Formats: sequence, structure tokens, C-alpha cells
Amino acid sequence: MQNKARQEAEHFLNNEKQFHLGMLPTEQANPKTRNLDRIFAGSTGEGVKTLLSVDMDIYPMARRIFRGKEYDRLVKAGVKAISEGKKIIFSGCGATGRLSILLESFWRCFFRDVHQDHPEIYEKVKHVENSVFSIMTGGDYALIRAVEYFEDYQEFGRQQVRELDVAEGDMLVAITEGGETSSVLGTLAEAADRGAAVFLLFNNPADILCKYIERSRKAIEDPRVTVLDLYCGPMAIAGSTRMQATTSEQLIAGAALESILGGYFRELLSAEELELLNIRETDYAGAYNAMLMELLSDQNSEIIGEYIQMEKSTYQANGLVTYYGNSLMLDIFTDTTERSPTFMLPPFRKYDDTVSPLSWAFVRNPLMQTTEAWVNVLGRPPRCLEWDSKLYVKMNAPQNLISDPPLIDISQILKFQIGNEEDNSRTSRKPNVAVNVISRIELSRPEYENYKAAFAQAAEKFQGRSAMIIGTCDEAADYKISCSPQTSVFNLMDRLAAKIVLNTVSTGTMVLMGRVLGNWMSWVDVTNKKLKDRGIRLISDICGIDYKEACYALHESLEELKSFDIAAGEKPSPVQYTIRRIGIPGMPG
Repeated sequence: MQNKARQEAEHFLNNEKQFHLGMLPTEQANPKTRNLDRIFAGSTGEGVKTLLSVDMDIYPMARRIFRGKEYDRLVKAGVKAISEGKKIIFSGCGATGRLSILLESFWRCFFRDVHQDHPEIYEKVKHVENSVFSIMTGGDYALIRAVEYFEDYQEFGRQQVRELDVAEGDMLVAITEGGETSSVLGTLAEAADRGAAVFLLFNNPADILCKYIERSRKAIEDPRVTVLDLYCGPMAIAGSTRMQATTSEQLIAGAALESILGGYFRELLSAEELELLNIRETDYAGAYNAMLMELLSDQNSEIIGEYIQMEKSTYQANGLVTYYGNSLMLDIFTDTTERSPTFMLPPFRKYDDTVSPLSWAFVRNPLMQTTEAWVNVLGRPPRCLEWDSKLYVKMNAPQNLISDPPLIDISQILKFQIGNEEDNSRTSRKPNVAVNVISRIELSRPEYENYKAAFAQAAEKFQGRSAMIIGTCDEAADYKISCSPQTSVFNLMDRLAAKIVLNTVSTGTMVLMGRVLGNWMSWVDVTNKKLKDRGIRLISDICGIDYKEACYALHESLEELKSFDIAAGEKPSPVQYTIRRIGIPGMPG
């Protein structure tokens, strides 16, 4: 082994033990899906059912949380904050950062729709329209392109809290699936220091976190912090917390935000006005269970499986999929963005980049141009980071960030053309497919007919076109996922149904394409310390070697790959490269 590789391996083994996370249930393999690759190979429909079966584990946790004093405290603190003209902030990183942006958009887009549909009600409530915010580690740019290394630094989270001017009387809800993400814990600590009411949501047993991870123990045992432990077991794909962990967090945090709005509006509006806005008492755990049971039907499993086969065939033929959406655009964004780090697919490409490989999937709105589309999907203009070398020095950032600050400001996010501009790159390879993804809740919106016509026009340039509707309705579609989730002020259950379906589609497609071994993601990059640890554990488990040997092997691969000239080709996975180099016991080389 090269000397440098050995030194870096020894450093990770001896000095980065706070990022050795194999003891956390969210990083372990779920026995329900142990042979997931074989199940999908035998029947795509059965593979879909197997994936969805793990989402059932969320229900008992949700019943416990909704009955707990911590959840009641969260809702009451939120009502108090907006009643006093203060801010509610959701904070996260990666999947939970995208969730935080989604929660903010729920609030802002609700007011936008009320302004359009019920202007007389809007006049009574508009003073709290600008009450909810989000902090995504790396800023809004990270919504669609991962910002490497940022999650490893608490100070980066603290700086984003300072820039949002969090103050006494505000409320911050920090969401981290594992309970240990440094940047998110940094937002929690800074907000608490500034006198805000602070809450921490995570998906691992608190006692395990406190025992093994010092930064987690410090946050959990802080008397200023109210903890909501959403532990519901390992993920369907080992370590893929974009799935059940984020689903449970969207359920709990989304229900809390609906309850906060409802609690405040009951002091302002009549019973008739509340009903017009779908504000009513809701059994959220029961509503979630009913929605999931509908998704689990044989018919839906087969339809989702048929769609997965279509995407798999497109990608295997070196083709491209372009999703189109309006109300669900942010939900589609979240899933497609997370495919890149989860399965090491090419990330979204900027319009002026003609060298990087095209992303297999992309997302567009056929109704409007990019600048307007960003405001439409977020409910506000993008909120990006304008950090320079001087600030990175002040935050004691690593030298690579100081010497070459990443380009993540608003000018860069606008280079991802998500609007209806001409873009021949999405039809530059065959096969190419335009997929319209809509929810039943948007069919009655005034703009739907215009959207439908705009999609039809945009899709004319594609070789193939399909429509997926999530929710029972009379509209025709190639793939109709039948379910009738309980309506509510933000239609939380419809949004959860969309999330679960999209997660199942993207995961199932990657399983069929060989990017999952058993129920482990085998195509993994190591762009931060958590992912490096996950890759080492995957190599250890798949290749039948111990953690130390796997660590050496991975770092050797990382050194070897530095000499590879990938040019415009896809970057190889160092984890997959290592597995192939070592070999899997019992399989021919």
C-alpha cells in the first residue's frame, strides 16, 4: 500500500472515531430486506412490497410521539413564536436539509394559494406569512447539488444561524436522521445560545448516541434542548436515511407545523373559514397508516413495479428521464438529487457545463422560466451562501475551502435550468422520456389545465412520454397509484405518499441495475467522514474482512483512483472499486 494511503487510513482509524457509526441502528442492515436484490430479481412487485414493508415500522413510533409531552411542547412553542411575531426555523443537512426547505415551502405556498383562492381570509392571516424559514447546510444550492464536507463542521451551522439572525423568542427545530450531524448540531447550539426555543429530532436511540458520540450526548443532555427520539429501526437500504428516517421526520415535523398553523388560526377565523382551509383535528398516525396500507395493495405494487422497469430499461440503454412537475416539483427534486450521492449517479448539470456527464434524471417546470420556477417551487427567492476565503479562515475551515471556496451563491443555482427554456441536452441521447408526475391534489387547482397543456407541448420533443398520478382520481395516466390520503391544511399525507412512491421508484430502479448488494448500497462515494465510515463497513460486510483491513483497502483505492482520467465519463465509486478488487467470498472473480 502506498505510504500516503496508509497514513490517511491510520488517521481515520485512530483520530476520527466519532465518525465510526456502525453501532447506530440507522447505519445497520434491516433483516426485512436482507435479500432485497434477489427479491427484485424474482419479482419487481414483490420487491416494491418488501421496500414498503419497512415504512410500516414508522406507525408505532408515530403513535408514541404524538401522545408525548415533547411533541405537545413543540406545537405550543410554535404557536407562541408566531403569535409573538417571531420565527420558526427548520434546520437540516442532506436529506433533512431538503426536508427543512420542503417544510418552509409548505407554509409559504399555502399562503400563496390562500391569497389566490380566499383573498378575504388572506387579509386576516397575512401578517404571519413570513414566519417560517429553513436552514440547509450549504444553503439552497445544496438542495440540488451536494456541497462536500460542510456537514462535518459545527461552525458552518452556527454561521448560517447567525446569518438568519435567529434571536430570543424564535424557535429552531434541528433535524438529523442519525442524531450526530455536526453542522445541524451547530445550528442547535447557536440558536440555544441566542435564546431561541430549540428542539432536536433524530432516528436513533438516545442512549446509544449518548454512549458513543460525544457531540450527540452534549446536545441531547443540554437542558435547553427538547428531544424527540423518532427511532423506528434500520432503513430498508442500509444507511439510506433518505428513506424511512426522513419519512418519519416529515410526518412528525409536518404534523407539528400543520398543528401550529391550526392552533394560531383558531383564534382568528370562523369555523366555516377553518373548514375552507382544511384545518381540522387529525389523527396523524392513523392517517399515515391508512395511506401506507393503500400503497401496499397488490395493484399499486405492480404499477410501481412496471414504472421501475420502464426507468431501468431507459437507463440501461444509456437513455435519459426528464421529470416534469408543478406542485410536486420540490418532492421530485428531493428524490432525484439524492440519487447522486446515494447511488453515485452523475449530479445535475448546469446549463453552461458541456463537459460533465448528463444526469440520468432531471426536473423541469413547463409553465415558467427558471428564475420564476425557483420562486414557485420554494415559495420565495433562493437563499444561498455568499461565503469567501476570509470567512472560511474565520470559521477555521480546512485549507481546501479557504484556497478554493465553492461556488454556491445564487448565480450558481440559477444555472440549473429547471424552467421551460430550450434544452436539447435532455433529448440528446436515445431513448429519452418525459414523465409528468402529479398528485391528485393539484388536479383541481386553477393553473392545472395550463400546466397540462404546457407539459404536452414540452413532451413533443421527447421520444417517449408518460404520466404518473399519485392519488385516486378520474384523470387518465399511464401509471395511476390509487390512494386517497386524508386531506389537511398542507395535505401532508398526499406529500408523504409522493415521497414514499418516488423513494421506492428510485431505489427499486437502482436495485435492478445492480447498484445494491443484498440491502447495501454498493455504489458509494466518500465525500464526507460519515460516508467514508459507511463505505468501510460495506466493504467489511460484503467482502468478509474486518473494519481495519477494509479501511486500508478503501484508502488504497482512493489513492489509485486519483490517477484515473475520467474526463467526461462517470466517476467510479471507490467502494465498488474496492469490492471488485478484493472480491466477494464464494463468487468468481
